[in-house]
Amino acid sequence: MSIETGMSRSPQMLALTSELAAPFNPRDVKFKPQMVKNNRCLAMAYIDARLIQDRLDEVLGVENWEDVYKILPDGSVMCRLRCKLGDRWITKTDVGSPSEQPDMGDRLKAAFSDALKRAAVKFGIGRYLYRLSAQWVEYDPVKKQIVQPPQLPSFAVPKAKSQPSAKPAPSGFVATEPKKEAARADVSKINEPAPANTNAPAAKTEAPKTEAPKTEALKPEPQKADPSKTANLPSNGQELHRRLREYDAKLASQKLCSVGALLAYVTQAGVKAGFTANMNEWTGPAIQLAVDAVREFDQASRQGKPEPRTAA
Repeated sequence: MSIETGMSRSPQMLALTSELAAPFNPRDVKFKPQMVKNNRCLAMAYIDARLIQDRLDEVLGVENWEDVYKILPDGSVMCRLRCKLGDRWITKTDVGSPSEQPDMGDRLKAAFSDALKRAAVKFGIGRYLYRLSAQWVEYDPVKKQIVQPPQLPSFAVPKAKSQPSAKPAPSGFVATEPKKEAARADVSKINEPAPANTNAPAAKTEAPKTEAPKTEALKPEPQKADPSKTANLPSNGQELHRRLREYDAKLASQKLCSVGALLAYVTQAGVKAGFTANMNEWTGPAIQLAVDAVREFDQASRQGKPEPRTAA
């Protein structure tokens, strides 16, 4: 089996590549006219270079990617993008073209951005935009802009996440809600006689019977909620991934595991259970499985055992 095949089957590698290739928020996707005919144009989707940088920072970390540029004689720019995926540095290279702007500096800047985008596509970032079908939309020739951007198909929109039920998890991974004080009975009003009824009919001649005022039994004070049962699980896969990275870094800083070990272990457990390797798409059952896996990993790490492994 080749190295590439082995890497493609690694749960950690699958998780990283899936997160890199995940669709962006529709509000971050822009459209520009590729071809104009009167008041209609062919809309082409694109994203800013800063979104590429944000995605690399979020998924890999600022220390795990770097870009180097070279200006070519024809004015185009070559980008050499290096990313650390797992334990290996992978390099992708592509060339960006200058724009048609009058200013030389603006044309060169556009070439740098285009080169980064093209190199990032080879890592899967924004590649789904190339699968969008061309759409003719309304165009304002005076303002030289698209009137109404087209709607993105379902595969180009991040999947909605459902709200899972809450269960306890290791401290620092799942946040807990503050305890609510149970309502206490007002003891001062116990054994207090009921107020006289001023609208009652006149008493009969025979002596009325006197009854002792009724007292209500003091109800026991409700037990305070167990804080471990009020824990909030991550609301979606993206929040799960963020908390996992933070907790992974915390365990690594305490010398309880190596960096990335927790993330790889949870991803592998999810894949074994039949869930996708893209943690951003995990919902209720998958998130609960992740919490259980974190608990198991946390317990084994703190007992000084070797990092637990899940069978592939």
